[in-house]
Amino acid sequence: MNLRRPNADESTGTFNRSKNVAPMSGICSRCIDGCKGGCEIWLSSFRGREVLYPRPFGEVTAGADKNYPVDYSHLNIQGYARGAKGLPEGVKADPDTALFPNVDTETDYGWTKKIKMRVPLFTGALGSTEIARKNWEHFAIGAAISGITLVCGENVCGIDPGLVLDSNGKITKSPEMDRRIEIYNKYHEGYGELLVQMNVEDTRFGVAEYVSSKHGLDTIELKWGQGAKCIGGEIKVKTLKRAIELKKRDYIVSPDPTLHENQVAFNEGAIKEFERHSRLGFVTKEAFLEEVDRLRSLGFKRVTLKTGAYSALELAMALRYGAEAKLDLLTIDGAPGGTGMSPWPMMNEWGIPTFYLQALTYNFCEKLSRKGMRVPDIAMAGGFSSEDGVFKALAMGSPYVKAVCMGRGLMIPGMVGKNIGNWLKEDNLPKSVSKYGSAVKEIFVAYAELEEKFGSEMKNIPLGAVGIYTYCQKFKVGLQQLMAGSRNFRLSTISRKDLMALTEEASKISGIPYVMDAYGEEANKILEE
Repeated sequence: MNLRRPNADESTGTFNRSKNVAPMSGICSRCIDGCKGGCEIWLSSFRGREVLYPRPFGEVTAGADKNYPVDYSHLNIQGYARGAKGLPEGVKADPDTALFPNVDTETDYGWTKKIKMRVPLFTGALGSTEIARKNWEHFAIGAAISGITLVCGENVCGIDPGLVLDSNGKITKSPEMDRRIEIYNKYHEGYGELLVQMNVEDTRFGVAEYVSSKHGLDTIELKWGQGAKCIGGEIKVKTLKRAIELKKRDYIVSPDPTLHENQVAFNEGAIKEFERHSRLGFVTKEAFLEEVDRLRSLGFKRVTLKTGAYSALELAMALRYGAEAKLDLLTIDGAPGGTGMSPWPMMNEWGIPTFYLQALTYNFCEKLSRKGMRVPDIAMAGGFSSEDGVFKALAMGSPYVKAVCMGRGLMIPGMVGKNIGNWLKEDNLPKSVSKYGSAVKEIFVAYAELEEKFGSEMKNIPLGAVGIYTYCQKFKVGLQQLMAGSRNFRLSTISRKDLMALTEEASKISGIPYVMDAYGEEANKILEE
């Protein structure tokens, strides 16, 4: 099976000259001396490390295009012609009560005090990237009015141009973090919450102490990693001055901006940008449990963990340590993940894909449950974009999985809404939009609903937020329809029995019955009566 063609990809702006390509190397079958481009080897010969990343960096989101042998498309949702699970107590199930708009899509997570969300999804970590910064109002307000959790990712304080540190290197002021928290809180309606993530550098800077003392946040998230890469997070830095500033803050900056030869190369135009990287974490059980205790001593009511597509060993550690620490939520992010800020070869070739990772997660949760241990509430992440995928993740991980974390799936509506606003101001609506109308109220199907709710405040709600809200409404209705068809009127009644595997390999990996075997015994009982 040809899963991916190396050495040429639209995301990196590279291509093969020849129609025939060696499958393993991705090199043209006839590599000609004098070729004018442009495979990855060719471009890397003079642009080097730049070719590791999707382009243009910071302006695109990117998801790996590797076609894994098994994914969630190898599962289908069961439909039934009888019953209705999860209707309100005392309500008799019949055609007049089992209506799909009556399906309850709310979920919650937490060890003691639960956090409710209107739909079972939340944003991926919107951290120190330029896309997150310049779109924050759209993303944050959109999440708040949609009633979902928003994750403010790593390094936000560390790269803040207005950051002020005390003599011990601890944060005393971070205007960018303040801005992000205040925007979300202004429109927060009691559903979802703002999660601030911490990596190694964030911990050293004292991010937890800052957001607790100044903003009174109830929840903090530790981060082991993500599904896109097995190294720390990175951003691109366009100026030498900024690169040196981040180097002085003890970040890894590559190439080293303090070296004379790199300064010369930058000034002469050869080096056009620097990369700021975060450190690798080193996890031990003792240190992890101590850190969770420390965070609770600072006043945090909830502590969550985000981990990535590491080996089965790290997954077992996250689940076991999380259970012992009584974490409120564990987000498990499978490969390929990513929002375009990760090395492209790593996004495609590193880590356990989400489907496989969730299968392992379920098996490990079952083992811990049989030992009498309560595992943390779980969210899956890594490539989800629609309500059918979320239904499958909830069902496959039942009863442990409570929600799905989305990266690009929730960023896109925010950017679309923002761009429609810009096009309207420029009187330059593309035909793909103008066919629905030439005014905001005509284009956005949910605008009138929001205007009824917010009144004059609508003038302060950016259209990117309206885009996210509109997407979440579509998601809710689509999920209600799928749930009603499978006779589940509450998320908690969805189970693994509501899925079937379309291939025997998918069945073997997931433990979900093969389509030709699912409900076989029950069917034969009817036939043999």
